[in-house]
Amino acid sequence: MQHNGFKSSNRIVQWIEYRLPIFSFLDQQVGTQYQAPKNLNYLWNFGSLAGIALIIQIVTGIVLAMHYVPHGDMAFDSVERIMRDVNYGWLIRYIHANGASMFFAAVYIHIFRGLYYGSYKFPRELLWMLGLVIFVLMMATAFMGYVLPWGQMSYWAATVITNLFSAIPWAGQSLTEWLWGGFVVGTPTLTRFYSLHYLIPFVIAGLVILHIWALHVHKSNNPLGVEVKGPKDTIAFHPYYTIKDLFSLGIFLAIFGFWVFYFPNYLGHPDNYIPANPLQTPPHIVPEWYLLPFYAILRAIPSKLGGVIAMGASLAILFLVPWLDTSRIRSGTFRPIFKQFYWLLVADVLVLGYVGSQPPEGIFIHLGRIATAYYFVHFLLILPIVGWLERPKPIPSSISESEAGTTQEASGRSETGT
Repeated sequence: MQHNGFKSSNRIVQWIEYRLPIFSFLDQQVGTQYQAPKNLNYLWNFGSLAGIALIIQIVTGIVLAMHYVPHGDMAFDSVERIMRDVNYGWLIRYIHANGASMFFAAVYIHIFRGLYYGSYKFPRELLWMLGLVIFVLMMATAFMGYVLPWGQMSYWAATVITNLFSAIPWAGQSLTEWLWGGFVVGTPTLTRFYSLHYLIPFVIAGLVILHIWALHVHKSNNPLGVEVKGPKDTIAFHPYYTIKDLFSLGIFLAIFGFWVFYFPNYLGHPDNYIPANPLQTPPHIVPEWYLLPFYAILRAIPSKLGGVIAMGASLAILFLVPWLDTSRIRSGTFRPIFKQFYWLLVADVLVLGYVGSQPPEGIFIHLGRIATAYYFVHFLLILPIVGWLERPKPIPSSISESEAGTTQEASGRSETGT
């Protein structure tokens, strides 16, 4: 049986393929017919790891939804029932809760890899923007999921974040009351967030398909940032990169299992094991770790509206990166000045995350404002100016030329005994 270059001796596969050419499609997209740059390193594995994490979240979320009760008087108890009475409910919940952290960790590395290697540049701008839309929806989904346990931190995080919408001129108060489903955070709020938390992951899954589709139109970027020139620059995705992905998946699941079985509550907040109490405000309200950099930017501005605008702008500016970066060179490997500022950006985001986890007082106020200012300066000033003034290193004309040069250099060293 042969269809679009796909061959199989299995009669069941032949029967299905003749009626629905799904196997040939998979072979073209992720199989032996799909050719990928042959120099991809392990940083390119985090896209597939993020996809696996999304599947884990959807599957465990569906199971949890069967037992969760989205009601202000019963939500907290239903979560405790999942933990105590549902068979392996504790395991499913811990996988789901820690899976969100693993999902965000993979996506953050995926994004910063794209920033370093210029994966957002022509002709992959739409690919980059689709990825950012997925990231924004992940943030919204994670926040709504954080509210569902209806503990102290869940309740007050919902109160603080939804109140931010009231800062929007004219429509702010109406929008806030619509989110609440009333005049305060309560059962209608919980019902809305539960519905959206369940729905949005399926929207994300659809966008992931579009993201992969856009990726396969112009193929993957690569560490050198040069376009593929011919068959010598590529290699079949299967089995070479599937084996590489499976190896990374093994390490990913081992780290995932470590958190689930040894430190399942380490990334959570102890106040969330106290039922929600509208009459007692926690001393320090914080979101999950993966939202802390944006929370720090939100708090860095003294006014509520200014903070909302700054937080929104910190996400919106990422969509403009393909045009803010004025350099014709994609990969940071050949850009010595850009490379230094890139690592400053990484450090700045880590500082923002730390500041977001601390009370807004003393030195943390000033540190948060400095880190926020640098975040915007990096993208609005440093990135375009460095692109204009920097003198990049010479880049190879193709992947095969780079590999040939590396091989010659290695053989020359062996001949001289160095």
